[in-house]
Amino acid sequence: MALYQTLTVELDGRVALVTFRRASQLNAMNRQMQGEITAAFTALSDDPAVGAVVVTGEGRGFMAGADIKEYAAQTGPEFDAFQHAGTAMYGAIERCRKPVIAAVNGFALGGGFELVLCCDIVLASSAAKLGLPEIKLGLVPGGGGTQRSVAKLGRNRANLLLMTGAILPAAEFVAAGLVNAVMAPEELLARAMAMAHDIASQPAEAIEGLKQLTAIAAAGDLGAGLERERALVSALYRSETGQQRVQEFAARSAARAQASGDQS
Repeated sequence: MALYQTLTVELDGRVALVTFRRASQLNAMNRQMQGEITAAFTALSDDPAVGAVVVTGEGRGFMAGADIKEYAAQTGPEFDAFQHAGTAMYGAIERCRKPVIAAVNGFALGGGFELVLCCDIVLASSAAKLGLPEIKLGLVPGGGGTQRSVAKLGRNRANLLLMTGAILPAAEFVAAGLVNAVMAPEELLARAMAMAHDIASQPAEAIEGLKQLTAIAAAGDLGAGLERERALVSALYRSETGQQRVQEFAARSAARAQASGDQS
């Protein structure tokens, strides 16, 4: 496993835990962190030993957006390069073939919120707060926040965040469907890891296929999604794992029916 300076990647069985490690800066993202996140998720996507990924932050922050001190020192071309690298980073997370669970432990603002929008499942601490406050700097999100927030929250909810820069408790995002569950801070990581282990224990081809199918559905291409769904279920049915599990289920069902008949 590669060594990084702004994050760590730890393997626990088939689950990879990615932890941002700039706690003194609330894990604000700088250029080095951008590159390391891209590299980490690219490697995890290609690693057959990994079945699911949990991403979280050290300290009070999940990721408090971009490092504004670095922002302020950038020239125009440097800023453009930073935004381009950010697009690559978010893409690496979103396209990761393994399910990514965000364990949002604290502030997820700006670029941190955009990172949450790229994850497949979101669990959050009751202390976590999320938002897109770029408008306070006279800017707009540059890492896909305007597009993914509408896709995952709906246009009116997204407009509220984008146009006011509101920073809201994680519980406010449950009804909108972005946050799956909110829990006590001390429970968060254990719950996320347990969920990841459960997912990673399932057949990898099926899990990766489900991630692809829901991404197609979210893009609104029903025809392509249905075609891909039929192809995947057909391939899985014919696979060794699929045949074994179907036959085992059928045998258990027949045994229960036989036992029920014997008792009547």
